[in-house]
Amino acid sequence: MRNCRGSFLACCVLLLASLAGGESLPPEKKNNCTYSVTIETTCTKGADTSNHVSLRFGDTNSNDILVRHLNSKHVRRVDPLDPVVLDDMPRKPFQACVVDEFQVNGQCVESPICYLYLKLSGTDDWRPGFAQVKVLEGSHLSSNYFIFRRYLPRHVWNGVDVCDREVTPFGIKHKRKAFVKKPSKF
Repeated sequence: MRNCRGSFLACCVLLLASLAGGESLPPEKKNNCTYSVTIETTCTKGADTSNHVSLRFGDTNSNDILVRHLNSKHVRRVDPLDPVVLDDMPRKPFQACVVDEFQVNGQCVESPICYLYLKLSGTDDWRPGFAQVKVLEGSHLSSNYFIFRRYLPRHVWNGVDVCDREVTPFGIKHKRKAFVKKPSKF
């Protein structure tokens, strides 16, 4: 009986080795894309902030891009009526009546961007007007405008999610989105 078990085990090991045959699974493909994020700060008194702002956006396939300190990604100030660059001088972002553009790198989305959340850390108030994310590698994946026009609460994610909505007789039903901490890649 022991001899049968040993032979069976040896056959299983040989079978697994022959199936693997030097083949390995292809590594998971994680392409990086470049995103241009445009955020307007409204003209209301006290709408500007010097605090850190974090950004989270993604698509319906749970491709979640997180930017912890968006302030450091500031590229330029743009004219909201004409997408001409007003200046390339480094300036403090999130000033009242200003549209700022940021450049962010992250994993590529597979479907159009359908949610965007902002988080304000600090003691200032901030009142963003709109935000938009453009995918530089594929404009068909870019988002529409996400409208805020309200002061953001501090230290919590606040935003707009238009992913996976379903119209029911009782109103619009949204799937609940839970953000999971991803392991760091150190």
